[in-house]
Parts: sequence; C-alpha cells; structure tokens
Amino acid sequence: MHSLSRLPRLKFAHLPTPLERMDRLRALLGPDCPTLYVKRDDCTGLATGGNKTRKLEFLMGEAMAQGANAVVTFGAIQSNHARQTAAAAAKLGLLCDLILIDMVERDGEAYRQSGNVLLDRLFGARMHGVAERQASAKLAEVMAEHEGAGRKVYVVPIGGSNAVGSLGYVEAFGEIQTQAAGLDLKVDAIVHASSSCGTQAGLIAGAVLNGSATKVMGVNVYKKGGGDIAAAAHALALETLQLAGAKLDDISAHVHVIDGYQGEAYGQPTEAMREALALTAQSEGLLLDPVYSGKAMAALIGHVRRRKFTREQTVVFLHTGGSMGLFAYPEVVTEN
Repeated sequence: MHSLSRLPRLKFAHLPTPLERMDRLRALLGPDCPTLYVKRDDCTGLATGGNKTRKLEFLMGEAMAQGANAVVTFGAIQSNHARQTAAAAAKLGLLCDLILIDMVERDGEAYRQSGNVLLDRLFGARMHGVAERQASAKLAEVMAEHEGAGRKVYVVPIGGSNAVGSLGYVEAFGEIQTQAAGLDLKVDAIVHASSSCGTQAGLIAGAVLNGSATKVMGVNVYKKGGGDIAAAAHALALETLQLAGAKLDDISAHVHVIDGYQGEAYGQPTEAMREALALTAQSEGLLLDPVYSGKAMAALIGHVRRRKFTREQTVVFLHTGGSMGLFAYPEVVTEN
C-alpha cells in the first residue's frame, strides 16, 4: 500500500467517506438478512460526488505531472464519469472535451439536456455527441485541434478505468477495512455496480494487497454476460497490482460477478431497479441512480431474498453515486 505514495496524485475527494448502517432496509428484507452497511462514495464531494473522484485523483495527478493543459474523455450521454472529469478539469484550469457516445436507446429532453449533461455544460466542458462508431474519429479530430494549438492533451479512458484510475479503489479497500476494524466488524462481502471495471479491479487489488478474504462482488450493469465483466476486472486488477509494485499471483479466486440484473440493455430501467430505488429511498433516505447503483442494490436485495448471504454475515454496499441521473429518468420515480 505504501508504494502508492510514489505516484502523482491530487486531492479532490472528501475522505474518508462515511460507512453507515442500513438497519431499516435490513428490517424490510426480513429476519435472514445480513447486517447491511453502505459505503457512501456518493459523498466524495467533487461535482456532487461519486466513485470517479477517487480515480481522478490519480488520473489528474498523472495529467498534471505530464504537463497537460487539456483533457479528453469518453462516456455515455448521461455519464457520471464525464461530469466529474469536467469538474476536476475546471478546478485545475484545464480545457475539457467530453466525447459523449449515444450508447443507450433513449431519447427525450430530460435524457438529452438534464442530469449530468446540464452539469457538464455548467462546468464549461465542450461536449461532442457521437454514435459509437464515430468515437475514435472524433477523438482524433479533437486531439489534432489541441495539438495544432500547441496544447498537451491527456486522454482519460472511459470510466477512468485503467490501472492508474483503479489505484483509487486500492486505497478505498483499505479505507473500508480500517473503518470496519474501528467498528469491530468483519466484512464478508462488498457489493457494487461494475461496468468499465476500474472500481472492481481496484477493490480486488486492495483485497489481495491486504490479504483479505472479503468478497468483492461486482454487479454486471454493462456487458451482455457476466463473464466479460469478470475477465475485464481480472485483467485490470493484475495491471493495477503491477503498477502498485506487488508480486503477481493467481487472483482468480478474488473475482466475483453477479449477473442477471442489467435488464434488456445498459442504461435501460428494470422493475427490480425501480423497487430498489424506492425501498432504499423510503427506508434509508438514500438516493441511488437508475443505471448503476440502483441495479447493484437490486442485486443485493435479490441475493438476500435468495439466501445467498446469512444473517450472521456483514455486507457493505458501495454506493458509487450517480443520483444526478434520476433527473434524466423521471419516469422511474413518477411511475412508482
């Protein structure tokens, strides 16, 4: 863990984020429900918070170390990552281009103009809406424009999910472990949304580095099959461990993916997600989002109901943020 201090890093996040009990939700889920906690990474502070803030501390640290004065990144139209990247760039005085990919079969003014898109605009980012097949060409165009103006550009991958970004969740695992020790808790599992896999990879690497048996359980909200998430998380965790200076071992036993909660496609609402949003809001006063944390909570609730956990266990739900997305999906609330 100490080897992370040798890498460039900035400070954006409000850390440590709270670790809070969810006793009312637990009571609603019945007598066999494990003890539930929520790790409030929706409270990281930057641009209303979210899991990307931890990643951006390392990514933007590297950008500044390289002398960048412009950043470019990718995401879906309602990308939480794009919103937090735009805010970090504004804070650092960097120009920011967001290549927003039309990845979700969804239209309407709320989706196209509200939520994260509204904040992207407020932070002064230039937004480029493209079809998925056009993303590479748009990146080349934007890079050429900046380089022609003499600017050095730093490209942040989609979701901030490379080994550098994943370091934020290596540290987050240690933070959870320290908080749990202070509460005399043994955390049996951490459940969270997994899409571009940077959060999951970082948590897996953190578990390996800490010699922990805590299960890191990523909920597939993005790929057609959970096997694709598992393979991506495994590969990225190995890269992250290498960057952290750790000896590489077989880490396959640390890779766990929960499948079956994505629904028809990435970004499309599901009934289980709607129920999870309502239950969590009305029992804990906690706002989830329709794309990531809502589906991850649906998976946690489903696992409890199917008795995949025991009442003696302790499960931490990692809240990755994203409640701004609710404004882009108003029907998930109005139809409840």
